[in-house]
Amino acid sequence: MVRRISSKWAKTNAIRRNREVARHLPETSKLTADHLKRMLDRYKMVYVKPDRGSYGNGVMRVEKSGAGYRYQAGRKIVKFRRFEALFGALRRLTRGKTYLVQKGIHLLRYRGNRFDLRVMTQLSPKKRWETTGIIGRAAAKGKIVTNYHNGGKVYTAETLLKPHTTNVHAQLKSLARLGVQTGRSLRKSFPGISEIGLDIAMDKSLKPWILEVNTKPDPYIFLKHPNRAIFNKIRRYQTAR
Repeated sequence: MVRRISSKWAKTNAIRRNREVARHLPETSKLTADHLKRMLDRYKMVYVKPDRGSYGNGVMRVEKSGAGYRYQAGRKIVKFRRFEALFGALRRLTRGKTYLVQKGIHLLRYRGNRFDLRVMTQLSPKKRWETTGIIGRAAAKGKIVTNYHNGGKVYTAETLLKPHTTNVHAQLKSLARLGVQTGRSLRKSFPGISEIGLDIAMDKSLKPWILEVNTKPDPYIFLKHPNRAIFNKIRRYQTAR
């Protein structure tokens, strides 16, 4: 059975069927000029990302302001006066491949750098969905993606959330529950799925937003967690299947 789904669009469509999970999905569409223009008019900032890809490669932050438009890829920022010029540049960069445009979430920051959280949720040996680990990733200075392979730094979720809330435990419990709900929902469409890694952005109101669902998440980021038992449990669940 299929255990890995590469298409972000397919995974988004699968989990948005669950009303509770859908509340945590930023608006996402396939990249077209009309979709990009409408979402920039509405949200002012969006992310453009390849439908298939990993490690944050190819992700761009696109913004609209009074001065025009701009996109950022890595640390490179390019500005445009007109939307048509912006979209023409993006079309050359995407080279005819399928890309998505997603409502931009203004991530919380830690020591000035944007961060998100990885929520690892797996089928237990008893075939029950269980969130087995949560860890945080802060982007390198000036970068828009948090991935470790793109220079991001790994922290415990508690470290990143503590400056923003007086009840870290409640936030982590809510994230663990969201992981389980998402796993159950995705498995209805793709029965071979047995583990997921949710990339979660937290906004200023501490609402979690699902940026992406990975169906073959890298467990080794949890080797950087000070509690080695978390990694050991994740690997135990993986090898039990």
